[in-house]
Amino acid sequence: MARYTGPVCRLCRREGMKLFLKGDRCYTGKCAIDRRAYAPGQHGQSRGKKPTEYGIQLREKQKVRRIYGVAEKQFRTYFVEASRQKGMTGENLLRLLERRLDNVVFQLGFATSRPEARQLVRHGHFIVNGRRVDIPSFLVRQGDVVAYKEASKTSPRIKEILTNLDRTPPQWLSLDANAASGTVVALPTREDIQMPIQEHLIVEKYSR
Repeated sequence: MARYTGPVCRLCRREGMKLFLKGDRCYTGKCAIDRRAYAPGQHGQSRGKKPTEYGIQLREKQKVRRIYGVAEKQFRTYFVEASRQKGMTGENLLRLLERRLDNVVFQLGFATSRPEARQLVRHGHFIVNGRRVDIPSFLVRQGDVVAYKEASKTSPRIKEILTNLDRTPPQWLSLDANAASGTVVALPTREDIQMPIQEHLIVEKYSR
C-alpha cells in the first residue's frame, strides 16, 4: 500500500480528532478540526448511521496507523511482533510504535510533527549513539542517545526548531536542549502514551 500523500487535515477530520500531522498549525485556529468538525466529503455532515462493531474496530486501527504514519503492511508486521511478546498484545503494539525513531524525534521536540520528523530522519539529520541513522522505523533501545548531526544544525529550518524548542518529552525520554540531544532512559509504558487510543479494538479486529 502506497503512503498517503493527500491533504492530511482530511485524515484528522475523518477520525474526528486532532492527529497533529501539520505541526504548529494544529495549535492555531486554522486547524481543520476546529473549523470543520465533521467528516470530509459531500456527505460528511449527514453521516448518521450507527457504526458496526467492525467499523469501530477499523476506525481505531486506521487512527493509530495515521498517528504514527505507518502503512498497512508494516502495521500488520508490528502487530505480529507484538503478539509474540510477553504481556498484552495491544500494549506491546503501542510500545513498538512509540520506539520508532521518527516518533522519538517528534517527542523530543526536534520536529513539529511526526511527518516532519520522518522527513528529517530520512534526510540523514540524526545520529543514534554517534552513528547516522536514516531509517524512520528504527527502534530505539534503553540507553540510546538521539541527536542532531553537528552539520545539520546550520540548516535554517533546524535552527528555527531548536530556537523554539519548548516540548516537554515523556518520562521515558530525557532532553538536553543545549546539546540538541535526547536519551532513552527507559522503555515506554502504556501510561506514557497520552493519545486517546483503545488498543483492544485493534486486537479484536485482527483476531477475527
